[in-house]
Amino acid sequence: MPLLVAVLGIALGVGGIALVLRPFTPGSPPQLAATATTRDAQTVPRPLSDAVIRAKIEPSVVDVMATLTYNDETASGTGFVIDGRTGLILTNNHVIRDATSVTVTVPATDQAYQADIVGVDVTADVAVLRIRPVAGLPGVPLGDSTTVTAGAQVMSFGNQAGAGGSPAVAHGVITGTDRTIQADDGAAAFSETLHGMLATTARIEPGDSGGPLADSSGTVIGVDTAAGTGGADTGYAIPINAAMAVERQITGRQPGQGISLGVDGFLGVIVGSGTARSPAVQQAQERSVVAGAANRSSSPGCVPTQGDVTPPARIAPVPAGALVIGVLCDTGAATAGIAAGDVITTTDGHQVPVARRADRNRGRVPTGYRGAGHLGQHGGTRAYRADPA
Repeated sequence: MPLLVAVLGIALGVGGIALVLRPFTPGSPPQLAATATTRDAQTVPRPLSDAVIRAKIEPSVVDVMATLTYNDETASGTGFVIDGRTGLILTNNHVIRDATSVTVTVPATDQAYQADIVGVDVTADVAVLRIRPVAGLPGVPLGDSTTVTAGAQVMSFGNQAGAGGSPAVAHGVITGTDRTIQADDGAAAFSETLHGMLATTARIEPGDSGGPLADSSGTVIGVDTAAGTGGADTGYAIPINAAMAVERQITGRQPGQGISLGVDGFLGVIVGSGTARSPAVQQAQERSVVAGAANRSSSPGCVPTQGDVTPPARIAPVPAGALVIGVLCDTGAATAGIAAGDVITTTDGHQVPVARRADRNRGRVPTGYRGAGHLGQHGGTRAYRADPA
């Protein structure tokens, strides 16, 4: 698979994850802004050898596998242990986005563990996972990203291409700090703006997302997050101080903008991507975008993945609301008896005039656990049936 495609997409099967970046401000790629400040040689620690840095970092690096059941996909990334006593692991939010389950594998022992999502910060692209404490699994030594300057030597660690095993490493230098970037994942129609990033020449590849970026003293100064699209900057990382501030907020159960604690509610309905108020118009729009929908029968009952959905043949006779075009199996919606062709008109006491109001995740894919439109937790959801009989 060409590199550009591999970088753009959430991988299928054992492929890796990375985001592709474009500079937030148009123009030529930023050049090295400065060199490391010259200081008295006696006060500058001698850089450690690659072997010593690997020995300090590698035992704490883990592979992260996210299963996206309702997308019929898996996504591979990286994480690293920050507290071995409690089994806390840091990674990127985009690695586990829409995951229905997360598995962590320790390459050193080849042992796999089911991970719980402690919480995420969507705006910072940080996620905190927890596995049961494992004897002998150390946390990484953490550095201070506020002292990082351009020209500093770094080494990235990651699960490149989802290959597993001993982490792949890439060498480079810091080319800039406090960068603002626009990150895109074209296959998932997902983009985000990230601030305060470290730019590096260390090449970050698909699967490296969530891995540690270490300095020459063998301490972690960043979280590998995105691949560059050209120029000197071939990778970007979240400064470790910023990532750990998010971790403390999540583990301290402190709410905040962009922060989600635990796992969000998930209804399991699939609604259309249009903005029309009329369910009949929504039905026509779905038929126009689904190839061959007019000649296929609608999906009976629930469907295992969102790709199995066909626009319903019959819909509830109401003038406005969110048309349900499919219901995912083994979800609350399927258990409650919601079916394709039903129309959701109110939720939690509020009217639902169009499909997008019913699905906070936008579009037609409320998949996985995150941001999938948990409807009617307090006030109940009113849905009109496609077939009153």
